[in-house]
Amino acid sequence: MNYTTLFKTIQGYLENDFPSFTGADTVDGGAGTLTLTPQQQINTFITQAEKRIYNSVQFPQFRRNQTGTLTTSNSYLSLPSDFLAVYELAVIDPSTNGYEYLLNKDVSYIRASYPLPTTSGIPKYYALFDENTMLVGPTPAANYTVELHYFYYPESITVSATGTTWLCNNFDMTVLYGALVEGYTYMKGEPDMITNYNKRYEEAMILAKRLGDGMDRRDAYRSGQIRMSVN
Repeated sequence: MNYTTLFKTIQGYLENDFPSFTGADTVDGGAGTLTLTPQQQINTFITQAEKRIYNSVQFPQFRRNQTGTLTTSNSYLSLPSDFLAVYELAVIDPSTNGYEYLLNKDVSYIRASYPLPTTSGIPKYYALFDENTMLVGPTPAANYTVELHYFYYPESITVSATGTTWLCNNFDMTVLYGALVEGYTYMKGEPDMITNYNKRYEEAMILAKRLGDGMDRRDAYRSGQIRMSVN
């Protein structure tokens, strides 16, 4: 499902074109007005649904790899701007070109284990220091290439140059029903209809989770083929 089809389908299901709405802009003490266009309103429903999905099922498509550099005598590593959570962090040992995976610890653990910044070597541990930075320990003894595997929000279909996304190509029903829940809640619609839309969303998510949290994490060689009991 592409963006135009999704947009029109939401309008059709909810029987609402969401005409432009103008209200008071009181943010930060403002005294002006704020106008929300039909596109802005429906885009909000869509992006809210997308983020709900991103945080409910872990598709490989929601993961990203990036390499960086730990510099000598600097125990901090800057994070990518779209970073949300870490899957793993590895240092590439320059003597072997092998991957050395760091263990996740608290900042306090690293500080207690390596109280002196001059204690250096190949880092063994990492911790999230703040939203932009990781702390590693011990302090890097040289410049090391690192590879970070992390969770991020993929580009929304509302801003996609192609008018579609992997999620809407494969599990469009999750985005559609998620957006309908958001839109009908915004309309202050009937509780039974909100319940119905949410039920359809949850049914769609069962299928999505079957792939993202199930089939993508197993294979027939090690786990065997999926079988149903037959009486």
